[in-house]
Amino acid sequence: MDLEHYEHCDRRQDGPGIEGVSEIDLLIPLDPETQERRLLRKLDQRILPILCLLYLFAYLDRSNLGNARLQGLPQDVLGGDPTGVLFNWVNSAFFFTYILLQIPFTVLSKYYNPRIWIGCSAILWGICSTSMAVAQNFTGLMIARLGLGTFEAAFGGAVALYFSFYYTKAEYGTRIAYWFGFATVAGAFGGLLAYGIQHIKVSIANWRLLFILEGAPTILLGVLCVFMLPGRPESTPFLTTAERKIAINRMNRGTSGDFGAVVRQSHVIAAFQDWRIYVGGVIYFGLNCALASLSAFLPTIIATMGHTNAMAQLMTVPPYAMAGCVLIATSYCSDRLQIRGPLLICTSTIGGLGYMILLGTTHRQDVRYGATFLITSGTYASIGLTIAWFNHNLGSETKRATGIPLYGAIGQCGSILGSHLYPLTEGPAYTNGFTVSAFLLFLAALCALLLSISFRLDNMQRDEKYGKPDPNDMVDTSELADKAPAFRYIM
Repeated sequence: MDLEHYEHCDRRQDGPGIEGVSEIDLLIPLDPETQERRLLRKLDQRILPILCLLYLFAYLDRSNLGNARLQGLPQDVLGGDPTGVLFNWVNSAFFFTYILLQIPFTVLSKYYNPRIWIGCSAILWGICSTSMAVAQNFTGLMIARLGLGTFEAAFGGAVALYFSFYYTKAEYGTRIAYWFGFATVAGAFGGLLAYGIQHIKVSIANWRLLFILEGAPTILLGVLCVFMLPGRPESTPFLTTAERKIAINRMNRGTSGDFGAVVRQSHVIAAFQDWRIYVGGVIYFGLNCALASLSAFLPTIIATMGHTNAMAQLMTVPPYAMAGCVLIATSYCSDRLQIRGPLLICTSTIGGLGYMILLGTTHRQDVRYGATFLITSGTYASIGLTIAWFNHNLGSETKRATGIPLYGAIGQCGSILGSHLYPLTEGPAYTNGFTVSAFLLFLAALCALLLSISFRLDNMQRDEKYGKPDPNDMVDTSELADKAPAFRYIM
């Protein structure tokens, strides 16, 4: 008998116990809903802290160049870099390997225990990030950034897939928001840390100390992940036998999960043939262009408003804090209402309007600073919604393992563009950068509208032909993935 799924009956406080009845007999079984609620709490307490902290440092490691720029990195190792071109190439180098390797790494991750895969990738990118502190020239920085992109490519798609092992479609969006929300925490924390380091007098350059303090903890977290993160639901010793059964049942609601290390070749091909994934790639392209711009250039943009470099570092904190709140709120509403597209349309439009304000307002620095709140909030909330939207709508594990990094790879090309939109020669107006970013966010909103209509029409056609299915029933997607008759898309 599994005592974890039982709770004690209340004894009368004013009378003796029942003679001959053991404590086991005074246990009553918990109802399925309570069992599932306890399992969800157990999963959240183990999975979310580890993965959220990992993403915090992943984002710090990829975005700290923007802070290092104001701490003298170009003057020390890039020969001054008067045009900013060398800095832009160092910043974008991360995305070259990240884009090329994201798809094969995410598919390959299905063959390995998730805790080993995710933990080892964290250890290796932490080493690459820390090694940037000892770079002496442009080549050294490029090699470290290429390595950073390589091992973070093994992390991002694998985590998005890993969440689908344990969380239902009604829970996934909020958990992704908690996870991705730590990118906003990283933006705020990175600004505070950079501000503090800039006032420290040490024997090494401030920017070198920044890379050490933000890279070394990742290695320790990777080791922790190897020993603490649960593996797949059907095999992890972290769960009891009864809990594994519940977890597998949850994994198969509205879809079906693979059992063990399985890759279905037909679903890999189906992902490459699905036009909606490429439209999702266009959405993600625009969002990542804005995101990369914010990561690398938000301190620089705020500095053009008349603030010192140290104060500009500090003033990046409030926009990121606001973005985290908006991300959590929109993702929670998305899960409760089971809609993604309409909210994505709104958040992308908000981000685009922020860039339009920067374009149209040149002398009111308070208004320009306020626009950064719209940009960060709209961009981060949109990315959280996009990841959650496509995770369920691809139907099967293998198609998710291919489709998520496929649209992600297309989207990261936008990061390369965003890394080159703000050369120093165009400051402080940065007209071209703001115009392109605004256009791409409005284009993302338009594409989200197209996908919402497409998913809705497909659901209506299946309802008319096959009837409405129970959303909690297991749907056999082993052959047709999201094209299975009983499968329904989230709009």
